[in-house]
Amino acid sequence: MRDSIHPTRPTRPRGAHLLAVALVLSVSGVLLAACARGPAAAAGSSQTDKVTDCLLSDSCYAPHQYRVAYGIQPLLDRGIDGRGETVTVVDPYSSPNARAGPRRSRNMPPAVTDIRQDLAAFDSEFRLPAARVQVVTSLAGSASPWRANSEEVLDTEVVHTVAPGATIRVVLLPPHVLKSAANATADLLAALPLAVSDTNVVSISGGLGEHYLTRAQAAEMHSILLRAAAHHVTVDAASGDTGASSGSWWGKPVKEVSFPASDPLVLAVGGTSLTANRSTGAYISETAWSAPGVASGGGFSRLYARPSYQDGVPGISKMRGVPDVAGAAAESIPVVFAAGGKKYILGIGGTSASAPLWGGLMALADQYAHHDLGFVNPAIYRIARSSSYHEAFHDVTTGNNTVTIGSATIAGYQAAPGWNPVTGWGSPNAQVLVPLLARSTSHSKT
Repeated sequence: MRDSIHPTRPTRPRGAHLLAVALVLSVSGVLLAACARGPAAAAGSSQTDKVTDCLLSDSCYAPHQYRVAYGIQPLLDRGIDGRGETVTVVDPYSSPNARAGPRRSRNMPPAVTDIRQDLAAFDSEFRLPAARVQVVTSLAGSASPWRANSEEVLDTEVVHTVAPGATIRVVLLPPHVLKSAANATADLLAALPLAVSDTNVVSISGGLGEHYLTRAQAAEMHSILLRAAAHHVTVDAASGDTGASSGSWWGKPVKEVSFPASDPLVLAVGGTSLTANRSTGAYISETAWSAPGVASGGGFSRLYARPSYQDGVPGISKMRGVPDVAGAAAESIPVVFAAGGKKYILGIGGTSASAPLWGGLMALADQYAHHDLGFVNPAIYRIARSSSYHEAFHDVTTGNNTVTIGSATIAGYQAAPGWNPVTGWGSPNAQVLVPLLARSTSHSKT
């Protein structure tokens, strides 16, 4: 066991740090998908074999290429790597009694792995510093805290790619979280106060359709997020993977957006398909993420009115528009699993990949500013509506989030110049956006 990785029980919230947390509910995502060009076994070292699908794909980029594409590498070269910051993610607990499903091929890792081994293999493969990870087991119980599923591995490795100096804090949800919408909603609400304690950034990689949330529950969640904002904690959340619908996890798909991304106090993150130079990582283009049965979540809330920071934005309705920003969701970054003496390098798609990109980015911005930025949405919109927009963001103007789930087609929205309900303002050029965010006040009201 590495000394830098240890399970913890929650401590009492520090006055100045409620949190920046990443919550991961695998209720509507692309949980595990090998990149397009598998399968092939790459040459292994003398101690471990390596099974590689992701790096053989035209859409999958090594961490350095990914960081160059999004302007992150220049910040890392200056020592802005998230050190001193904590990003919290929330993931379903992998029960030691859970039965893994059938292996689809020899190139697929086991359904449950050990997060310590996964991160060590990831760091070794891509020459990253050892990850500092804490696991909070209060909701899930203390048995087998290191057991991890693909969502947890994805969250931690993307955050570590973007902010390799940051501490990653994992809050484990109970194993029954996915058994029903009622369980998922209740467990999410129970996890949020815990997640926003003792952290700087929260990145939530999943969610549920708004119709699963009562107005009382929506008010409860908003009050927790208000406390997080008061303590200058940034919270981001994935907009979802089923386009303009809530998917069909527990019933027929409904045209709606997902919570917690739809809450105005959350930075909602949509998904794109990234194209970059295969050799240098230089950014080329992006389009809205869409594939059979999946697409970037987006649309307009039924629960929350339009916040003031969205006033006057073309294309906005009288209700909260989702998402605010976006990032690569099309299996664009390799995720490493370790099991049985082998490394499995695969792509995992969905906004579960783009949300932790922004979680790591906010850790960089906090370090750059020498203080927690907290609620950043007003600053994001000011920058996007300024002359700096096309320097700070990549404007994503093509694609849509219409999706067909089973026999139902949910008509979505079209990406277009500026803000749109598919990719928001677009993806980050961090070397410009982070300094602008650091100079902007984040203590604004909605």
